Amino acid sequence: MRNLLITGGCGFIGSNFVNYWATRYPTDKIVILDALTYAGNKANIATALTQKNVEFIHGNICDSSLLNDIFLKFNIDTVVHFAAESHVDRSITEPDAFIKTNIIGTHNLLMASKQYWFDNNVKKHHFHHISTDEVYGSLTSSELPFKETNQYQPNSPYAASKASSDHLVRSYFETFGLNTTISNCSNNYGAFHYPEKLIPLTITNILNNKAIPIYGDGKQIRDWLWVEDHCRGIESILNKGTYGEVYNIGGNNEWTNIDIVNLICKKMNFQFSKNQALIDKYSNAISVHNNQSEQLISFVHDRLGHDRRYAIDASKIEKTLNFKPSINFEDGLDKTILWYLNNPDWWTDIV
Repeated sequence: MRNLLITGGCGFIGSNFVNYWATRYPTDKIVILDALTYAGNKANIATALTQKNVEFIHGNICDSSLLNDIFLKFNIDTVVHFAAESHVDRSITEPDAFIKTNIIGTHNLLMASKQYWFDNNVKKHHFHHISTDEVYGSLTSSELPFKETNQYQPNSPYAASKASSDHLVRSYFETFGLNTTISNCSNNYGAFHYPEKLIPLTITNILNNKAIPIYGDGKQIRDWLWVEDHCRGIESILNKGTYGEVYNIGGNNEWTNIDIVNLICKKMNFQFSKNQALIDKYSNAISVHNNQSEQLISFVHDRLGHDRRYAIDASKIEKTLNFKPSINFEDGLDKTILWYLNNPDWWTDIV
């Protein structure tokens, strides 16, 4: 039995992990800490919160006093750290928030963990830090995917802040002997994905008959990972990972942005062509009614410092922890589209 502190547990990946863990480990105590900034939504964990062993605290990882109180009150022995500012576009216009949350907040959490675990001789403890493939920089089309040993070369304030937090976590293992692990994941997709990101933005813009903006030529390449598979990967690290190690979690699934958007348009056209109820439900989605949602695609000026390609080499976690993605991309995308079609109350107010 564990006593987990899950930071950022109302965000996209964090909430999926909360729901996954609460279902799989009903005897574990789960404490969710979230500041409920724009992308955090308590409704994401509504089902988990019906369990007696799950508790929500509205607060910020930059509040050191609150962190110390949480560790003491709940005897926390495991931290799964999702809390972060994560949108690259926002990091370009508002970098201060990324420095504060991703670097200072992570350091506050490390200090609180170290103080409680060492002062109370909690030998069986684990600090797991969720990071991103963006810390490695950008790849050309011919370069091999990122390994855990790749040099860090962050190209945006977001990526730089995550790289900094990774280094802090590593330092607490090397210097103090804190039991830490880090995972660097590729792009996630699935339920509860905030509609500023490519896949949910494309889906919701089609349903609102709005232009689908594509940066530059749309040929930027990303590796896509089903969010529930990401949760399984974290589970593998928490249960079998080696302290001090870094694990890349990827989907082995590279797509250009424009190809993904075209695929979503095709799948949305198909959904509406076979279901009159969708046409009635989404009466303003004129383009997809006419089987022409791709006409909404609009190429816009590329963003500053836009990385061309990310790709994850996940062979380490596959070989050492026996983890592999369980679902192929098109099936996962079908599930994602159906989730947004069936949950307009979740995203309508957001967009």
